[in-house]
Amino acid sequence: MYRPVRSLVFLSFCALALAGPSRALAQPNSYPYKVAQDRMLWHDYVDKEQQRLIQLGGGRNDSLVRLSKDESVNLQVTDALIRQVDELQEQIELDSTLNTNNKKRYLRGLSDVLQRFDRALQSKEIQATQAPGLIDAFVQGMKLDRKGESIEPVIAACTYETGKIVVECFNYPAENKGAKPARLLLTRRYYEMHPSLIFNYLSTHPGLPFEDSLIIIAGRHDIGQLYDFAAAGNDLGYHIRNSKDSLLHMVAKLATSRSGRLYFPFLDNLVKGKITMEDIDKVKDDDLNYYRLLVKTRLDYAERLLPPLRDTPVEMNALTQMLEKKGKQVFVSEINALHTAENPAIRFKILDPLTPQELYYLVVLSEDEIYTSSYLGVYDRIFQRMRSPNGDSLLLQVHGDYFRKFIKMAAAYNKLEHFLGTMDKQNAGTVMKSFVIHLENAGEEEAVDVADSYSSIVEKSPALARFILNETKWNYDKNVAANDKKGIIIYRLLETLFESADTTNKVDLSAKLGIPPIYTVDRQSLTDDSGRVIEQVFFYGDKDKDGQNSFADFMRIFQSRPGTRPEWKITENPQWTTITSLRGKPVLIFANKPLLGEDDPDAKAQKALCDYLYDRHLKPTIVIHRGHSYHVKYTIEQMPATARIVVLGSCGGYNNLSEVLKISEDAHIISSKQVGTKTVNEPILQAMNNTLVAGRNIEWLPMWRDLEAGFRKDPAAREKFDDYIPPYKNLGAIFIKAYRKAMDQEE
Repeated sequence: MYRPVRSLVFLSFCALALAGPSRALAQPNSYPYKVAQDRMLWHDYVDKEQQRLIQLGGGRNDSLVRLSKDESVNLQVTDALIRQVDELQEQIELDSTLNTNNKKRYLRGLSDVLQRFDRALQSKEIQATQAPGLIDAFVQGMKLDRKGESIEPVIAACTYETGKIVVECFNYPAENKGAKPARLLLTRRYYEMHPSLIFNYLSTHPGLPFEDSLIIIAGRHDIGQLYDFAAAGNDLGYHIRNSKDSLLHMVAKLATSRSGRLYFPFLDNLVKGKITMEDIDKVKDDDLNYYRLLVKTRLDYAERLLPPLRDTPVEMNALTQMLEKKGKQVFVSEINALHTAENPAIRFKILDPLTPQELYYLVVLSEDEIYTSSYLGVYDRIFQRMRSPNGDSLLLQVHGDYFRKFIKMAAAYNKLEHFLGTMDKQNAGTVMKSFVIHLENAGEEEAVDVADSYSSIVEKSPALARFILNETKWNYDKNVAANDKKGIIIYRLLETLFESADTTNKVDLSAKLGIPPIYTVDRQSLTDDSGRVIEQVFFYGDKDKDGQNSFADFMRIFQSRPGTRPEWKITENPQWTTITSLRGKPVLIFANKPLLGEDDPDAKAQKALCDYLYDRHLKPTIVIHRGHSYHVKYTIEQMPATARIVVLGSCGGYNNLSEVLKISEDAHIISSKQVGTKTVNEPILQAMNNTLVAGRNIEWLPMWRDLEAGFRKDPAAREKFDDYIPPYKNLGAIFIKAYRKAMDQEE
C-alpha cells in the first residue's frame, strides 16, 4: 500500500520535486486503516506486485511506475497501478457488505491483475498504456461479480489484452459464471486478429459455436491455405466444403478436383461467373491456349485495378505465378535452349502465334531467366506485330501492368532509347514521369526497378538521367510536403543513389545511407578464426553440358602451367573438389562437381559439401553461382548467412537480390545483365583470389579499372565485361539494403 501517491497533480510534483525518501517505499504492511489479520497476507501480495512494477520501471525513489519514455504516460500508469489500486484495497477491506471470503476473493483477484499485467508487459503482450483500462475493467467486473452476475459484458467491452487478464481474476474460490463464455469470446477475438492461425486451431478444436464465421475469415485471408484444408477428409474439411460462402464453396470445389491448381488462377472470375470450369477444361491441356487465357485474364485483372473500379481480384498472385511459370516453361526455356541456332526463324518459331501483349508478359515475367539474345528477339517481335508500333500504345494495351519492369529491362538491354523513340516526345516524357512518380504507393520491387535502371540510363543517355534525377527531387519535395514517411525515404535514397552515379559529386554512399562500405570489403571480415578465407562454388550438371564445361574452365584457373611452381593444391573427392592456396595468405575454395544422372547427383553433392563445411565449422564468406539462371534458387537456398561476397552471374533480378539480402543483409553482389561468360568470369575470380592471397582488402574501384584495362585489347570480351555490374554500381542491391534499414528504423 503506497499512500503518498494520491493524485496526478501530486504525482507530477513527486516526479519533479521529491527530495527525500518516499512513503511509497515504506513497509508493505503499514496501512492507515485497520486490516484484519487473516487478510493481511492478501494485502501484502498486492503491495509486493506494486513494488515489482516500480522495480520493473527502474525502481527510483519517487514511486513512479516508469514503463514508458513518455512521462505523461508514466503518470497515468502510476495513478492506475498505485493510487487506484491502493484505494481499491481500502474499499474492499472496509466494505461491511462483503464477507471475509469475498474480500479475500477480490484482494487475490487484484493481486492476480497486477501479476498478470507484469508478465504480459515483459513478454510484450500488452502495452503500458493499457494499465488504466485494465484496472477499470477489474473494478467493473467486481461490481458484477459481487451481485452474482456474469463478467462477460465487461470482457466484451475490453481490448483482447486486458480481457485476457481480467477473465482469470475471478476464479477463487469459485469461477464467475461468465468466465467460460468470456474465454470463448476472447478465443474468437484472438483468432480474428490472427487469421493465419485459424485453420490449424479449428482442426484440433472442432464444434466451436463460431466455427463457420472463423472459417470464412481464415479462407478469405489466405486462399492457398483454404485450398489445402478444404481437401482434408476431417470435420474441418467437411465444414469448408459445405460453406454457403460463394468464394469458399468455389475453392472447395477446386480443391477436390484433379486439376484444381490449373483452375486456381481464374478463381475471381469463376466466383463472379465470368468464366466456368468447362471453359478452362477446353484449354488447360493446350500450352499455347492456356497461356493465352492466362494473359487475357491478367489483362482483365490489371484493368480492374485502375480507376474507377480499383477492384483487387482474389488470388491475383496465383494468376501471376502460373503466368510466369507457363511463360518460362513453354516459351522462354525453348528460345534460350536454341541460343546457338543460326536461323532466328527456327529459334523463335514457338513465338509465332503470340500477340504483342502475350510477348510483353513473356519479357516482364522472365527477368531472371531470359537470355540477352532471347530478350532482344522477343522485344523486336513485340513491335513488329503491332499495327502501330508505338510504345505508349503498348503500355495502354496492357493497362500499365509491369511497365516499370519493362522500362528497367529495356534500359538494361540498351533498348530504352528505341522504346521512347517509338512515341512522340511529349508522351515519352509522360511515360518517364510515370516511371518515377507514386513510388510511395508501390511495392519495394518497383522502387528497385527505378534504382536499377538508372545505372544503365546514365551511361547511355545523360540527358534522360538528368530528367529522372529532377523528377526524383520533385517527388521528394512532394512527399515531404505530404509528410509521407515511406515516400520521403524512397525518394531520398533514390536521389542520393542517382547523384552518386556522377563520380564528380564524390558522394560517400556508405556515410549518406548509413550502410556498411560498398566500395571495399575488409579482408578480415572474410576470414575465420584461423585467418582463412573460405569460398564455396555451386555447379550444376546439365544435359547441354553447360555446367560441366563451366566447371572445367573454372578448374583451369588453378592448374599450374608446365615448368612453373604450383600456386594451388587441388584435392579431389567423389562429390567435390577442394582448392587450397600454397602461397601467401590461406584461401580455401570448395566446389561441388557438376554431376549428372538420375536422382539429382549434383544436388546430393552440394548437400554433402554443405554438411561437410558445417560439421567442420568452415563458414564460407564468398559464394559463387555457376550455372543457368533457373538453378540459382537452389544456390540461394543453400547460401550461408556468413556470405559477404556473392557472385550471381546473370541472375541479378529483383527476386534474387531480395532473397540474397534477406540471408546476408550486407552482402556485396556481382551480377551480369546477360549470360555469364568464362572470358569475364575467370579474370574476375582471379583478381579476387590474387588480392586475398596477397592479404589485401577487396577494393572494387581499382580492381574494376584494372579489369577494364585488361579487356581493351579484346573488344568482344570488353563488351561482355561492360554488362557485369560491380557491387558499388548495383544500385538495386544498394537501394534494398538502405531502404530496409531505413524502414526498420522508422518502425
